[in-house]
Amino acid sequence: MPLIKSVRGYTPTWGEDCFIADNATIVGQVTMGSRCSVWFNAVVRGDVSAITIGDNTNIQDGAVIHATYQRNETIIGNNVSIAHNAIVHGCTIEDNVLIGMGAIIMDGVVVKKGSIIGAGAIVLQNTIVEEGSIWAGNPAKFIKQTQNLESEILRIASAYPMYAQWFKEDRE
Repeated sequence: MPLIKSVRGYTPTWGEDCFIADNATIVGQVTMGSRCSVWFNAVVRGDVSAITIGDNTNIQDGAVIHATYQRNETIIGNNVSIAHNAIVHGCTIEDNVLIGMGAIIMDGVVVKKGSIIGAGAIVLQNTIVEEGSIWAGNPAKFIKQTQNLESEILRIASAYPMYAQWFKEDRE
């Protein structure tokens, strides 16, 4: 059973048809839209500031979503995939974005829509990732424009409600 915990008077809320894995943790001031999924060992910790997540967003195994006390909320848009073991901290991720496995997105970063952050990338504090771009490396740097990869980003995001359904069916 997932750990859903109130903190400082805030209780996490989410929309319809969401999947929260048995050992996921969601704490405090967290608001999620519909058709979202929070996978095994993922932590969404809204204890020090608000975390807002749009519709059809997946937070994969081992990912950590947090914010910065008295400075930065975390805002994650629609159709976002946050891959395994990524860290998203006190930043804004706009719609239709893919955050690669093990990537770290630091405070004050804005990842604009239709962008991809490569696996293992470290996007340094206050970086602006322009719309439709690919960034990778440590520290992350601009690689190239996505060149119509937004359909692939959406395909990945759309697959996660299907994967979640497999687990729901097994519970019935």
